[in-house]
Amino acid sequence: MLSKSQARAFFLGGTVVTFLIFIGLTVYSFMPRNDQTNHASITKDVIRGKELWETNNCMGCHSIMGEGGYYAPELTKVVERKGEAYVKIVLQSKEPWGPRGRKMVAYGMNDADADAMVAYFNWISKIDLNGFDRVVSPLSKDKN
Repeated sequence: MLSKSQARAFFLGGTVVTFLIFIGLTVYSFMPRNDQTNHASITKDVIRGKELWETNNCMGCHSIMGEGGYYAPELTKVVERKGEAYVKIVLQSKEPWGPRGRKMVAYGMNDADADAMVAYFNWISKIDLNGFDRVVSPLSKDKN
């Protein structure tokens, strides 16, 4: 059993040690060699693709890196799985596109916007996922 002063010393010592570990890990995570964001390769097309992603509310149905809706397939590595041509065809379709009974809005994008979306998907796919090379939403049936 610890005395009151020993318990106080134990608590304060543990707090200091935990705080120092927290500060050390924070500094370590901000070191340039640990950067996993892929920010160096952001282009105007990537920015335009992100804007299109947001204005069209793609995240309402799809997810990227596990964030977003689970109605439609995960799109983190969609270009690697399906190819650029496939992605562009889907985005430029004038008719609602419905694989496996699900319907995707017919965006009818022009070439520039479809290219920007592909650039955004390519950029997303290059982010370091800490070894999780394939992120698939739990409800997605698109396993290819």
